[in-house]
Amino acid sequence: MPATVSFSLKQARRLALAAQGFNGRQPPTVKAPHLNRLIERLGLLQIDSVNAVVRSHYLPLFSRLGSYSSDLLDQAAWSSGRRRTLFEYWGHEASLLPLSMYPLMAWRMQRARRGEDIYQQLAKFGREQQDVVRRVLNSVEEQGALGAGSLSTREDKAGPWWDWSAEKHALEWLFAAGEVTVAGRRGFERLYDLPERVIPSSILQQALPDEAEAQRGLLLHGAQALGVGTEKDLRDYFRLNPADARPRLAELVEVGQLQMCEVAGWRQIAYCLPEPKVPRKVVASALLSPFDSLIWERSRTERLFDFRYRLEIYTPQNKRVFGYYVLPFLHNERIAARVDLRAERAA
Repeated sequence: MPATVSFSLKQARRLALAAQGFNGRQPPTVKAPHLNRLIERLGLLQIDSVNAVVRSHYLPLFSRLGSYSSDLLDQAAWSSGRRRTLFEYWGHEASLLPLSMYPLMAWRMQRARRGEDIYQQLAKFGREQQDVVRRVLNSVEEQGALGAGSLSTREDKAGPWWDWSAEKHALEWLFAAGEVTVAGRRGFERLYDLPERVIPSSILQQALPDEAEAQRGLLLHGAQALGVGTEKDLRDYFRLNPADARPRLAELVEVGQLQMCEVAGWRQIAYCLPEPKVPRKVVASALLSPFDSLIWERSRTERLFDFRYRLEIYTPQNKRVFGYYVLPFLHNERIAARVDLRAERAA
């Protein structure tokens, strides 16, 4: 099927920036509804342990909304009751996602239980170490909100009670399979509890979409958040594999929920929502986290902004080109600079 609409590269940039939330006025005071609407729009925030400036999940909100209290995100992600609007799971990588997307992740949890895709080794552990998994799950059921550090080894005449690696693996397996979820964090350590004690019953009681329906939903979320993207761009947003994404994209095009398009200078066919509205201009200035959804797919960043970006924290110092933790700086419709930042917390 031929592409039905064509964009110049400048138009594609504007479409992408607007879709990512860079084309609106920043509120004078950021409140929970502003934050929740933005995360619903983006679909997820990637979590990463690197803390050179600030934890990575805090920065994308600052880039789009301006100064805000990080307590707002902490409450949305890890509080109890109505203030909780997010949950943790494997979205792009480890991610915070809107609670409304919990049913769209059920198929991935089911695949983890079956040991498919990337979950083969975890599932093998679950089969071979059933006693350990059962003991860990029992501890969570009885005590609630436990981290791996709470299941520490105990030295006595019988030797170690728990093997640290085994308990950590058990929690990761239970988390991937949806048997436990993240109730909160202590420092940066996950605290796990049963889903029914964390996720609202109104979410857990929803009818679950089948795999194909959920994958179509995730691809649509990706298209809405990216504005325009190739098949690889769209499937990468929620880490779908090609065998799943390609037929789902064809189905979405066939029913008119996505349309094929061309972007000047791109070799691959792209996709966008029907009747896209391209802004006349985008006005924005923002530091970007290395894990910001605007730039996390590095090949797309090069295609869209003519900006080659690599995170060099794991590169030996003498081989770094720009610095340890360099943040791209977005100015209007260009990534115009690189800023090497690091928080001096002792100052």
